[in-house]
Amino acid sequence: MKEKDSYHSYKDNLALPKNLKKYLPSSYDVIGHVALIKLPEELLNYKNCIAEAFLKSYKHIKTACLVKPVSGELRTRDIEIIGGENSLVTLHKEYGAIFELDVSKVYFSPRLANERKRIADSVKKNEVVVDMFTGVAPFPIIISKYSEPKIVYAIDKNKDAIEFAKHNITKNRVLDKVELICDDSKNVSKIFSGSNVLADRVIMNLPFSALNYFKDALRIISEKAVIHYYDIICEKDINDRIKRLKLIADKEDIHLEKLDVNKIKSYSPSEFYIGINITAKKK
Repeated sequence: MKEKDSYHSYKDNLALPKNLKKYLPSSYDVIGHVALIKLPEELLNYKNCIAEAFLKSYKHIKTACLVKPVSGELRTRDIEIIGGENSLVTLHKEYGAIFELDVSKVYFSPRLANERKRIADSVKKNEVVVDMFTGVAPFPIIISKYSEPKIVYAIDKNKDAIEFAKHNITKNRVLDKVELICDDSKNVSKIFSGSNVLADRVIMNLPFSALNYFKDALRIISEKAVIHYYDIICEKDINDRIKRLKLIADKEDIHLEKLDVNKIKSYSPSEFYIGINITAKKK
């Protein structure tokens, strides 16, 4: 969820020196009752005042947190509660689904809600889908609720994420469509080697590191498959990234027939969160 300035913006409930107001964030993430706020160094001394302004302005927010970017193999955030309730476990609703998670232990982006629904709407009946970095299973759950896959394999190495995912697939009544696997997706070809699983669609939502797993994704696809590849990258580097993907595929004897780039959101002044929809076909 992205909150935008309005007449009733949190800024209206905040008294700051004029020279600092330009540093106030105009967007932030809200996951359930928790607001995740990034602040520049210039505003850190005012973090508690800013938190109180959030809590006063938006009644659905009960906990305000200062956050740093997602980092590490398990994609977790460094979080500090700066206002409100001491509660980081929350329930987040999206397209009729509900997700329980601890924002300090697992990765979840509310800004990908429309992207998850778009992917779900593109899944064909009886497809085998593999989500290589599932987190608390938002992609598998939305896909299972809005399309008719044969099965969605949901993989993550974060044990906390898998535990929340178990709870979420039960709560959303998609136990018959989602199979959870707690493992590193570097092992994905080994995971499926004895079961003859071939993916018709692969989801690779691991920005900054997805390229390192692209070869592994290609090794589990059917004769022709769709790969949803996500990355954070400067616009000037997108063409080079596409060339790298084609080179990796060529070494695996796979032809990339189609690569459609979608700029999903801005990540920084010079970087975009992009999705590349790839059609891959074995030669």
